[in-house]
Amino acid sequence: MDEVRPTSGAQAHGLVPLFPPGLQAIYGECRRLYPEQANPLQVTAIVKYWLGGPDPLDYISMYRNMGCQAQDIQEHWHYVSFGLTDLYGDNRVHEFTGADGPSGFGFELTFRLKREVGETAPPTWPAELMQGLARYVFQSENTFCSGDHVSWHNPLDNSESRIQHMLLTEDPQMQPIQTPFGTVSFLQIVGVCTEELQAAQQWNGQGILELMRGVRVAGGPWLITDMRRGETIFDIDPHLQQERVDQGIETEGSNLSGVSAKCVWDDLSRPPEDEEDSRSICIGSQPRRLSDKDTEQIRETLRKGLEFNSKAALPPINSQRQSHERPQSRKDSLESESSAAIVPHELVRTRQLESVHLKFNQESGTLLPLCLRGRLLHGRHFTYKSINGDTAITFVSTGVEGAFATEEHPYAAHGPWLQILLTEEFVEQMLGDLQELNTREETKLPKEYSWPEKKLKISVLPDSVFDNPLQ
Repeated sequence: MDEVRPTSGAQAHGLVPLFPPGLQAIYGECRRLYPEQANPLQVTAIVKYWLGGPDPLDYISMYRNMGCQAQDIQEHWHYVSFGLTDLYGDNRVHEFTGADGPSGFGFELTFRLKREVGETAPPTWPAELMQGLARYVFQSENTFCSGDHVSWHNPLDNSESRIQHMLLTEDPQMQPIQTPFGTVSFLQIVGVCTEELQAAQQWNGQGILELMRGVRVAGGPWLITDMRRGETIFDIDPHLQQERVDQGIETEGSNLSGVSAKCVWDDLSRPPEDEEDSRSICIGSQPRRLSDKDTEQIRETLRKGLEFNSKAALPPINSQRQSHERPQSRKDSLESESSAAIVPHELVRTRQLESVHLKFNQESGTLLPLCLRGRLLHGRHFTYKSINGDTAITFVSTGVEGAFATEEHPYAAHGPWLQILLTEEFVEQMLGDLQELNTREETKLPKEYSWPEKKLKISVLPDSVFDNPLQ
């Protein structure tokens, strides 16, 4: 990240005739909330992204929010990003597609940090955090939505804090706005502990955020992050885990449809020297790349999987790029994208496999019970997308339409994308066999699980196996 420096807001926000309309629209919403802070302290990268700099956000403004005593909301610092949406309308960063759709990625990030006693200026480390999230969005083209979670695995401020991960939610004060270049919403970053992240993964982010709103020290109504918080919401109220989270998983399932992971799969059906064998994607081999259509289908699957509906569906493989807007529900998507849309010539590369071996690192392996209990038992699907290549593993239940794995052929590969269809009976059996993965304690690795009658094998391996694939 380039050096950051605080500057006067007037430098960026001076209301002159050539003031960028997208920037002006966001600043107008900030002025609505902070009319007395016309020139907020601001952090900016010296070299802008559109001039070759590494940081996508042109500015991060920092405001002092006095809270609301009537609602028991404490004083805090309020950070607002500028750059995930189209600020200029001249294609220097974002392609201008009109005013009717989202501007740029459609959202800006905000963050609320508890103001410590005696603090006269806002800390600038949240600016680096927001730049890091923005880089992920620009590089992956994956957008964030309310309820999403971010596994960070490090104190957000690089201290010894327990706040090491993030959830995202609508900012409680900033309203969506219309700009000449499209609509802009404001997503607030909320710092959470590891146990709260795991609960969000197992159940859903919105449910955990709602629980946190009811606990003042965990954020309260406006979800203000306190980096000195030493207790999770479950430490404060132990009944929340069993009465709210566990019950929610049992009745609603999980809305986490997939994760980026360290994983590979191995086709045991054919000898490795077979050139057509998908073993070419395994450890120690040159990965075969996903086609653009496959990549877009996985990405759309992950987006749609976050929505609740009684009927799950994988979007079909087709030649048209899917919309970046998340559909309101899977049922709506079925009306326009049925499995019949997969025309025969698109399926030439799909192969049925007799036996497969799945390999996960420990973090990914501990999510297998979530995948089975929170997703497949509720008629949904779950995808592991490798961070080390184009490998993808999607588990599907018999209720998912559009899948190329079937009950007759439960293991099917489309290039490096593997689908595994599991019946409810087999899911229950696997949950019993994988019960030790539910523990949060470190498990001695490697661990192997095998179901010979199903010709399925799963290994949980150390990270080093994936980080050094040729060893």
